[in-house]
Amino acid sequence: MKTKTAILLLNLGTPDSPSRWHVASYLKQFLSDPRVIDIPWLARKILVNCIIVPFRSGNSSKLYKAIWDKQTGSPLLKHTLDLQQKLQAAVGDEIKVEMAMRYKSPSMDSVLEQMRKDGYHKIIVFPLFPQYASSSTGSALQRFMEIVSQWWVIPEIKIISQYFDNEDFINCIVNRGKNYDLNQYDHIIFSYHGLPERQVDKVYNDGYLCKDHDCEQSLTETNYYCYKAACYETTKAVVAKLNIPEDKYTVSFQSRLSKKWLTPFSDQVIEDLAKNGAKNVLVFSPAFTADCLETIYEIGTEYQEIFHQHGGEKIQLVESLNSGDDWVQTIKHIALAN
Repeated sequence: MKTKTAILLLNLGTPDSPSRWHVASYLKQFLSDPRVIDIPWLARKILVNCIIVPFRSGNSSKLYKAIWDKQTGSPLLKHTLDLQQKLQAAVGDEIKVEMAMRYKSPSMDSVLEQMRKDGYHKIIVFPLFPQYASSSTGSALQRFMEIVSQWWVIPEIKIISQYFDNEDFINCIVNRGKNYDLNQYDHIIFSYHGLPERQVDKVYNDGYLCKDHDCEQSLTETNYYCYKAACYETTKAVVAKLNIPEDKYTVSFQSRLSKKWLTPFSDQVIEDLAKNGAKNVLVFSPAFTADCLETIYEIGTEYQEIFHQHGGEKIQLVESLNSGDDWVQTIKHIALAN
């Protein structure tokens, strides 16, 4: 008897359209997640429903409209669908490739309900987040387990929680970097999505905080699931393969909402580089496997404006892995290992 197997790709999500209504609905679902805003329930409800969504949805709608394609819609959804189709072709008919979003469509509830009806013997869960964070990987896996735990028959499950240290994954980033002449840039930035410091502190059970574990310098058994440590380790692996000198690159964190988020902040790094005479800067975004609002607009537009305002000329964004053939093969190898 053949084992009926599925690979389930999980991504963060996107509004159904760039309209203010759909963006508000997306933000409400996303920000109401206690793993995203990890404060008491009532405070989170007031903050999200009375402050953030009413005041931010209009501006966020404008940003989504700036990157929305009239034919294909959301870039994140398009790249993830393309990835699903290419991975399906790569693994063949013996294995089914499914895809769901943590927030909005296609929802995990609807996709997993169909998978339950299809009766898979084994499900390989592959979140599209290379470095583990509770607000991304943790949230997606928690929701997956909440849904599947209600099934009468729970099949064999394999979960890929992170893969920032996988050599094939690193090579995918390196391949994107090789599309550019690194010598033509004054500086190179590795910009990762930011997190509140308190969220990385929660990783540790030894009574110490993230800042006490030298996450910028080394990866250990203790900090292996620390997002900050994983980001620095990802960068070190990439720069080693691309032979980037230590004084020519910076690791930074974007999309901050307060001063108590991981530092240094990408926008401040960009501003400082421009003020110090840098004219051309290359930016990698290794936490994002698919180009989205944070890469296309935040880096490609907002950071370009900051850079130019302070004397710089060109911010060049290195494209994400999207649905590249090397990324497809990497997922296949990681998912089907052992």
